[in-house]
Order: sequence, then structure tokens, then C-alpha cells
Amino acid sequence: LDPKVLDINLLVKGMSELLHRTLQETIAIETVCAAGLWQVEADPNELESAILNLAVNARDAMHNGGHLTIETANSHIDETYAAAHAEVRPGQYVSISISDTGSGMDSQTVARAFEPFFTTKAIGKGTGLGLSQVYGFVKQSGGHIKIYSEVGQGTTVRIYLPRFSGGVQGIEGEIESAPPIPEGTREEVILVVEDDADVRATSVEILRELGYQVVEAQDGPSALRLLDQDRRIDLVFTDVVLPGGLTGAEIAAQAGQRRPGIKVLFTTGYARNAIIHHGRLDKGLHLITKPFSFVDLAAKVRDVLDES
Repeated sequence: LDPKVLDINLLVKGMSELLHRTLQETIAIETVCAAGLWQVEADPNELESAILNLAVNARDAMHNGGHLTIETANSHIDETYAAAHAEVRPGQYVSISISDTGSGMDSQTVARAFEPFFTTKAIGKGTGLGLSQVYGFVKQSGGHIKIYSEVGQGTTVRIYLPRFSGGVQGIEGEIESAPPIPEGTREEVILVVEDDADVRATSVEILRELGYQVVEAQDGPSALRLLDQDRRIDLVFTDVVLPGGLTGAEIAAQAGQRRPGIKVLFTTGYARNAIIHHGRLDKGLHLITKPFSFVDLAAKVRDVLDES
């Protein structure tokens, strides 16, 4: 690798013409570049190749055309997430998310996606090396890569590259001056709706540690049964895409009918703009993207509960 200090937004904007030439006219491309994006240190050619690889994979999953979203953001990976992913170090990262509206993948395919020569494409249509090469580049750059996908709902691949600190070691000053973490009142009850057992367990653990009472459901029908009971629920914290025939948005609508004024916070592994622009969520709703940190979830839940 030939690492250079990069402005990811400039690199992504510079690739726009190449992506339009490479992808079919039936695919709309949108780039959403975060303001104040941190710099990273990485090989620009390798990064461009990685983004192009992911865009081509996205194209191949959108057989009848669709929408490709490339989104950048400053991200923080905390100790809780790092503890569950042995290869990740906690710290500050720049994330690049490539989202499509394609056919999506089941969990078994996602689990094997980074294996060399593994491909779901027809013989002669792909070597299966694309994702494993992207994975290799990200690992060599000290980063992390995560796939979120649901069959029929599209895919987001998110690359995390470490923030370039310019040789300044440590962020102790930032930690010392961090604001206090907002907590619950011990009476407030949150309903967590999440089909991924590990993510649900982490969310429940964080919320209980913050002082909230928590009830949990793995799908929409289970959540509605809890909402039908005569018990206090102040906030529904739900994944956007769920099994069981009900989406997070549909659960929120039914929760509002059963309990007018109930607060709702959505979560998703898909990139924020992709999930809104693909029509799965309306603008203006409260949303936190996975993986969220302890501090981010604490602040977001408190904001939603305190909103008049």
C-alpha cells in the first residue's frame, strides 16, 4: 500500500463520472458527503478500486435498475462494539457506505461474502474476488468493514478507515471534557424491537445500564402483543427492516393508534440517506444507524423522550 492523507469527500466526488460510465443508465447514483469530514491515511488507488468494486456488485444486484447511494460520515466505534468484534479497535473512524436497492442477501451469504472465490453470480459472470480484495485493503489500512443486508431490501456495505490524527497520539482531552451521559428515570419503559439476537441483547443491556426498564420483541407481531398489554411503554425502539410481515414504520403507525403520542426511535444498519431516499422511512423521523455507541444511544433516546 502507498498510503496518503486523503479527503474522502474529494475522492468520492472525483469518482462520480467513472461510476456513471461503469453503471447502467437505469441506476441513479447519489453521493451524500458529510460536512467537516475527518481525514484518513490510505492508498487512494486501492480505495477507489474498493468503492468501484462495491458499486459493480451493487449494480449486479439491481437487475432492473435502482438507486446507488454513497454516503460519508464521521463515526465512533466504542468498546462495546469492539468487544463483540475481536478484529476492531475502538476509536474514531471515517465511514464510507455504499447502499443499493437490489435483491439483498440472506445471513448465510453475508457470513461468507468476504471469502476468496465465493460468489453468487453465474459462471463467467464474476471471480468472487471483489469483496475479498476490498476486505484485504480495509484490513491493511487498519479499518473495519460491515455488511447489512436483507433479502428483497437491498444492501449497505460500510467501510471504516481510522481517522488520521496527524501524529497526535490519544484523545484524552476530548474524553475528559465529554458531557455527562443522559440517563433514564428508572420508571421509563422502552420496547426494543430487533430480530438480530446479538444486537437486541446489546441494546437491552445499554438501555438497562442507563436506567430504563426494557421489554423486548424479535418481530412486529410480538411487539404489538406487548403494546396491547396494560403496561407502561414510553418509547418504541425498533429496527426499520424486520421479519414477520411488519416493518418498523408499520409498527410505529400501529403503536400510535394503540397509544397516541407514544415516542418512536428507529434504527437500521443501512445508511441514513439510503433508507430515507429509498422510501422505507419518511424524513423527519428519529433514526440512529448501527453500530451505535453507548453515548450516541444514550443521547438519542433522551432527546426523543424529552421532545415535547
